[in-house]
Amino acid sequence: MSKITVVGAGAWGTTISILLAENGHEVTLWVHDKARVEKIQEYHENRKYLPGFQLPEIIDVTSDAECARDSAILFFVSPTQVMRQVARQFARYVRPSTIIVNASKGIEEKTLKLPLTILEEELKTENLAMLSGPNLATEVSKGLPTATVVASRKEEVNKAIQNCLMMDRFRVYTNNDIIGVQLGGAMKNVIAIAAGTAAGLNLGDNANATMLVRGIAEISRLGVAMGAKVETFAGLSGIGDLMATSFSHLSRNHWVGEQLAKGKKLSDILAKMKKVAEGVYTVIGALELAKKMNVKLPLAREVYNVLYQDKDPYAAIFDLMNRNPTNE
Repeated sequence: MSKITVVGAGAWGTTISILLAENGHEVTLWVHDKARVEKIQEYHENRKYLPGFQLPEIIDVTSDAECARDSAILFFVSPTQVMRQVARQFARYVRPSTIIVNASKGIEEKTLKLPLTILEEELKTENLAMLSGPNLATEVSKGLPTATVVASRKEEVNKAIQNCLMMDRFRVYTNNDIIGVQLGGAMKNVIAIAAGTAAGLNLGDNANATMLVRGIAEISRLGVAMGAKVETFAGLSGIGDLMATSFSHLSRNHWVGEQLAKGKKLSDILAKMKKVAEGVYTVIGALELAKKMNVKLPLAREVYNVLYQDKDPYAAIFDLMNRNPTNE
């Protein structure tokens, strides 16, 4: 049993807290909003982000960053675009032995940095790991079986996270490709927007399958250019996470794509969302990274055009289909 702090009380952060508590750990869930702390404590439920699921009473809920002072492990589940400022609140409480696990997916817009780099810079530690996989929070909270992957440069860190999370309905694999696991998790949100758009346009199963396969090709192309292993993208954090996010009605990014297919503008879509669709922001950093690495991402480019240039989704599909012929 370990003392563990989960930073971020969205749907996935709350779910991770439940898993850890069920595995017998002493868990604190950090919430940035003091008012929400009181609501969660009153109802033992995160009614805003994970309604219908009771939190074990042993989970402590707080908005005080000092809760991390004696924690052996910190899970960061804050949106990537605010992760740096959140991490700074915890920096003084991180010890040399503290293990830091990132469970958010994205690319920081201004710096083009992946989450573990952000946490390494702000927390001054090398005990870092990335958690990623086909893990839709609602399904995991229901107790449905799934698997995930934890990636760290340090095998002892991988084993520690594997041991603290592993259970009969949540299988944990290890990996040492931190770039590939991070990038797969970030980029799948972009492709999921494209997949949601295709579904909303009723383009058929062939188009859906094509979107998925060409999407993983783009993710792999960028990943390898950044130093990732190509085989990582055939695993849980690659094709596994991409499939779950691209086809599930529980996926926020898929929902964004469906709304785009209906002709709705991005500002109107975001105004109706309680949760963050990371792909909306990740696509900006992804295209900047691709430019830097001299890599082409045609799908991501058209997602950007529809999101930010008000391009008609049908026109985006037409342009994708009519590019110059090439090999697979």
